[in-house]
Amino acid sequence: MGGLLFQAFIYLCAAVVAVPIAKRLGLGSVLGYLLAGIVIGPVIGLVGSETQAIQHFAEFGVVMMLFLVGLELQPRMLWEMRNRLIGLGGLQVGITAALITGAALLMGLYWSVALTIGLIFSLSSTAIVLQTLNEKGLTKTEGGRASFSVLLFQDIAVIPMLALIPLLVLPEIAGSGSEHLPAATGAHDDGGHHEDMSLVAALPGWAHALVVLGAVATVLLGGHFLSRPMFRFIAESRLREIFTASALLLVIGIALLMTLVDLSPALGTFLAGVVLANSEFRHELESDIEPFKGLLLGLFFITVGAGIDFGILFADFATVLDLTLGVMTLKGIVLYGFARLFRLETVDGWLFTLGLAQAGEFGFVLLSFSLQNRVIPPELAATLSLVVALSMLLTPVLFILYDKLIQSRQIETGGRKHDEIEETGTVIIAGNGRFGQIVNRLLVASGVPTVVLDHEATTIDMLSKFGVKSYYGDASRPELLHAAGIESASVIVIAIDDRERTVEMVEHVHRHYPQIKILARAFDVSHLYLLNKAGVDIAVREMFDGSLELGKAALNAVGLHPFKVEKMSQAFRKHDEAGLDSLYELWDENTEMASNKAFLARAREHGETLKEMMEADRLQLHDRSERGWTPPPKGYTKHMDE
Repeated sequence: MGGLLFQAFIYLCAAVVAVPIAKRLGLGSVLGYLLAGIVIGPVIGLVGSETQAIQHFAEFGVVMMLFLVGLELQPRMLWEMRNRLIGLGGLQVGITAALITGAALLMGLYWSVALTIGLIFSLSSTAIVLQTLNEKGLTKTEGGRASFSVLLFQDIAVIPMLALIPLLVLPEIAGSGSEHLPAATGAHDDGGHHEDMSLVAALPGWAHALVVLGAVATVLLGGHFLSRPMFRFIAESRLREIFTASALLLVIGIALLMTLVDLSPALGTFLAGVVLANSEFRHELESDIEPFKGLLLGLFFITVGAGIDFGILFADFATVLDLTLGVMTLKGIVLYGFARLFRLETVDGWLFTLGLAQAGEFGFVLLSFSLQNRVIPPELAATLSLVVALSMLLTPVLFILYDKLIQSRQIETGGRKHDEIEETGTVIIAGNGRFGQIVNRLLVASGVPTVVLDHEATTIDMLSKFGVKSYYGDASRPELLHAAGIESASVIVIAIDDRERTVEMVEHVHRHYPQIKILARAFDVSHLYLLNKAGVDIAVREMFDGSLELGKAALNAVGLHPFKVEKMSQAFRKHDEAGLDSLYELWDENTEMASNKAFLARAREHGETLKEMMEADRLQLHDRSERGWTPPPKGYTKHMDE
């Protein structure tokens, strides 16, 4: 059995089964995709040599990912990154390539082969690292930003590497015919650089440079001046599928243009994304491209796993494993050294080090390109391709080690020590994110002294520029609460962005400081019930009030009188709180709410009576109001609209 439909079914089935299991086990989606590829490829052989062509197509997910990353970066932010982009990224590529080249020379390889290997292994995996950082919410940490800077420089560095490799022809095979990598190594057959797909292959150097500059200028100027009128014209058609098609057309067109001038398609789409970062169509573009990016990246990771040739691997397992661990260790040493040199905090330094220690997908491209240009012998290329794939396979494991051994114990492993707290306050606020900031501003404006704790150094540094005083530290640690003066405080507000730690903090404070009133941020109803069980005094669902306000605005917008809307919202709030109390009696923390039949039955009953009870409550509220049968004051409607 074969054909396109069968292959599509196999790849999709592997992803649908493996990835949710991997996520449940805490392994992350990337490792799930890689393991799925290993199962359907080397293990049971459902897919074979077609993975080469599919991987070449799936790499377009990296192009889309860089476009979306560019949409999040305004040109000003990119300029602010220049020191890390050029300094940290340039040093990492240069020093890593030099050290690996030296190691290869010591192993007896010819200098041109050694240099090519050094260039190949100086690169890391943009696809795996950015995908994992995004999943774990680490993109905006200092370690995440440093990683992105290096990855971006590496993507740019691929261009001069592609220009240099043809000059390193190996004399022993210079006269032989063109060779290709074995089918199951996962490498590409062309790297996207055939001469018939190039407008600059036969041009002299000065003309080549002019064409390349013209292509980049086309992307930048076209993105700035032409894209907005085009998207406005398409938006007026009010056809969502045409807007999606235009978004894909933009990305594919730029990628094609970059390929024609021998530039990285990912670099071109990244620049286009940066140009469009201030566009009013940015969010629409993101929502249209995101599903394609996710599917193609997942497909790419599956093909990496499916392309591992276990026959070659086990034939010389010790050598391949030693080379893989050696490359990753050497890169890790270099990365950690630069993390210290650029003064990254210890936890961010480890994220930077472990995240970028692997080889990357561009390693396959450079290997294939080197083989076509007779720079590396085919047998060595097959082994090196396995090293690239195996290092990518090990990367999600390193992220798991970071989560379990470093991030969760950052104080014990040498992370930034908590700040010395110089004052005490009536209220301690744990967490100074978007939720805690509002609470703190209201209290401070009302003259209530607060002590604010947060474990994000970047947030603390940023808010300090606005005059907001907060202290670095993990608020779940008893000694930090003691230093913040919890014994003399009246209230603690727990607004951290972590469900489990919030519950643990409530339990700890309730047990050891029963005199303190505990207020906490709840993520949803289930979390609210867990906090109630732990001993919270007041728990507020983070989205409820904002959603209720928006609902009131919607009722006003459809023509209901603001006075009636206010009464209806009060009735809804009262009914909702009564329902939560009623359902709490049937809630079981060991049973999912969707599987609790008694809970679901009462919830349905509660929902059916909502309209009737709201109307009854509204009339009672109306009767009790001191303005029960008088019109609202003059200007009330205008005030509500504002």
